[in-house]
Amino acid sequence: MSEVKIASELRDQFGKGAARKIRRANQVPVVLYGHGTEPRHLTMPGHDLLLALRTPNVLIRIEGAVNELALPKGVQRDPIKGFLEHVDLILVRRGEKVTIEMPVTVSGDVVNGAILDQQLVQISVEAEATSLPSGVEIDVDGKDVGFAVTAGDLDLPKGTTLAVEPDTLVLHVIAAPTVELPEEGEAAEAPAAEAAEEAAEGEPAAAAAE
Repeated sequence: MSEVKIASELRDQFGKGAARKIRRANQVPVVLYGHGTEPRHLTMPGHDLLLALRTPNVLIRIEGAVNELALPKGVQRDPIKGFLEHVDLILVRRGEKVTIEMPVTVSGDVVNGAILDQQLVQISVEAEATSLPSGVEIDVDGKDVGFAVTAGDLDLPKGTTLAVEPDTLVLHVIAAPTVELPEEGEAAEAPAAEAAEEAAEGEPAAAAAE
């Protein structure tokens, strides 16, 4: 599991104006909470935090104003430019168990005439806070219609347990839908019939105009 060290400073200014000022200095407003402690308001380097958050469930070792281990709990980004606006971090301790959403990725291609229907792109699991799994991969190469994987079928990393029912469907392979094309005669008749209907609808209007 990835562990990233990021420096921190205490923050004593609040509100939208203060937040904008912090972001202009390439910092991000952060709130650290958990374990019954009072929330602590910090600022952290925006670039370092952005890079760290590219890894799912990254463990952040906060240094400087506080020295703690934390996991991302909530991230707010600018909807257009994508920069970090605010981040919530939750305290963790070595040895404690936490529930996270673990990414589920797929490799390979199913057979021709079938399509993959992935119900879950992430799944809830429980693991030690300092040994969180990066994800689980499912190989579907050459799988045919009827193939299915439930949560209980997943090959979970060591020390990780499911936080959902084992029979929860993760993905299955289904038949590709077929499209029935009209026969040649039917395709030719349809435009002619539509033209006749339009002509008939237009006759009263033409008579009225005369």
